[in-house]
Amino acid sequence: MRKITVLLTVDMLLISISIWASYLFRFEGNIPSSYLMQCLTFCIVSVITCIVSMYGFHLYNRIWQYASIIEMTAIVRAVLISCAISLLFTFFISGSYVPLSVTLLSFETMLLTLGGIRFAWRAYRSLLVRNKKNKNRALIIGAGDCGTLVARKLLASEEAAMLPVAFVDDDPAKQKREVCGLPVLGNRSIVQEAIRTHRIDDIIIAIPTASKREVANLLEICKPTGVKVKIIPRIEDLIHGKVSINEIRNVDVDDLLGRDPVKVDLQGIANYVEGKTVLVTGAGGSIGSELCRQIALYRPQKLLMLGHGENSIYAIEMEMKRQFPQQQVESVIADVQDLKRMESVFKKYAPQVVFHAAAHKHVPLMEGNPSEAIKNNVLGTKHVADCADQFGAERFVLISTDKAVNPTSVMGATKRIAEMYIQCLDKTSKTIFAAVRFGNVLGSRGSVIPRFKEQIAMGGPVTVTHPEMIRYFMTIPEAVQLVIQAGAYAKGGEVFILDMGKPVKIVDLAEDLIRLSGFQPYTDIGIEFSGIRPGEKLFEELLTNEEGIGSTKHDRIFIGQPVNINRAELDFEMKKLEKVVGEDNAIIRELLKHIVPTFQNVS
Repeated sequence: MRKITVLLTVDMLLISISIWASYLFRFEGNIPSSYLMQCLTFCIVSVITCIVSMYGFHLYNRIWQYASIIEMTAIVRAVLISCAISLLFTFFISGSYVPLSVTLLSFETMLLTLGGIRFAWRAYRSLLVRNKKNKNRALIIGAGDCGTLVARKLLASEEAAMLPVAFVDDDPAKQKREVCGLPVLGNRSIVQEAIRTHRIDDIIIAIPTASKREVANLLEICKPTGVKVKIIPRIEDLIHGKVSINEIRNVDVDDLLGRDPVKVDLQGIANYVEGKTVLVTGAGGSIGSELCRQIALYRPQKLLMLGHGENSIYAIEMEMKRQFPQQQVESVIADVQDLKRMESVFKKYAPQVVFHAAAHKHVPLMEGNPSEAIKNNVLGTKHVADCADQFGAERFVLISTDKAVNPTSVMGATKRIAEMYIQCLDKTSKTIFAAVRFGNVLGSRGSVIPRFKEQIAMGGPVTVTHPEMIRYFMTIPEAVQLVIQAGAYAKGGEVFILDMGKPVKIVDLAEDLIRLSGFQPYTDIGIEFSGIRPGEKLFEELLTNEEGIGSTKHDRIFIGQPVNINRAELDFEMKKLEKVVGEDNAIIRELLKHIVPTFQNVS
């Protein structure tokens, strides 16, 4: 309030000075007595009308350190309206016209003084920010609308940790010119030179319309520089309201992968999801919760979110109610290992589509606890699948893993048995059973990436199991989109394999994360090799030898053909598995090896 009072007082003084100065200039320093009353009237009326007009245009409610052409336009309109009204009132009160030269001069002077003092304040604040020490010097890649907005925000904010000093842009029309008072140095090829000559600490990629592939190419240029890289969110995230354009985030691993967004057949998915009751098991986990978010987009009649952990289910329930208030959701706390509980859930809700994501997935932990892997991954899958068959579900999709192929871990072997069971069940059931197999997902619980980030934040070292360790990676949203799409292609008994892109060396991933955090690997942040953990292998496979591969309508979804499995033999072996739960680990592993001959126990 004090600032508004001061500004009002200054404005009144400036308007009065502008009017008197105009009369003095018109009459060469000596106002005739016949014009004194007119001058006083014009001054008083102008002060009142101009202040009211400026209030009407909200010019006393604006933050002038962010002033732009919009504020300048508002000042012009306010002063113009004020002058017009003041001239009319002065004529009616004094009975004489204000000289044209006084009118034009007072308009110009008021405009210059009222606008000038405000923009002088903006320039002063901007100068303070630019001269403030202890700010990281930033290079902005992209001098378009987004880059300009980012530069203005950073230049106007005293609290911002970064100070933009230059732009880089591939548009020749912008190069060697200035934007927001900052030079556009050239195209992306001069990034490394710009970092040296302008002592850059941070790079901001401000091209929200760029494809993932283009962002990945820019990151390849930035990686050798050793400076921190930030990025403006993608345009899809801005459109869907997930983030604000002001949100400058750190570069993530999915930016490095550079894969284009997944394209889905919306009609095909809607045909089997829309208007149906859909059950997601393991709904509190990384994959399960994302399944819930994306399935809700296709308007199921009811979405059942089933999980064993009450806190994780509560979290996704609150999120779903916030993001999809019209969607009917039901949270179910249950354990897939409890057959009676599963039967009661299916009997009560009669789900038509089931996505089975509940599983134990942590390889080393399951090596030490194989009984738990069997109970959850094998028997839990059997219970849910049997209920889907018994209660007439239309479709059942099992979330599987590349670790089920020629498994070297208990977790992988149990997931392979789960695949085998639903393939057998499909042959006699009216329910369509299928599995979707993919590799590591970025950001999931237990993923290596959050651990790497945590280790970098603590100053290292970053621990990698083996210098030759290779993995396929995919983001959680794209994996789930492909899972839902694969469900539309299922005819029964298939194992769908998702195209994971190129395999990535884990040590290369660690080095890239260190560089993009502004450090040098092995110098600033060390990398240590801890050795392969129990159950792990150096590289994962996506197909068994006998499955072969077929294509689908989608260029990133393939089909491993169903293999011949004797149902009676598998049922017999699974009963034996139930009996050995809780027995010695060696006995369990021997039985797993008997059921899955390709299982190589490396622990």
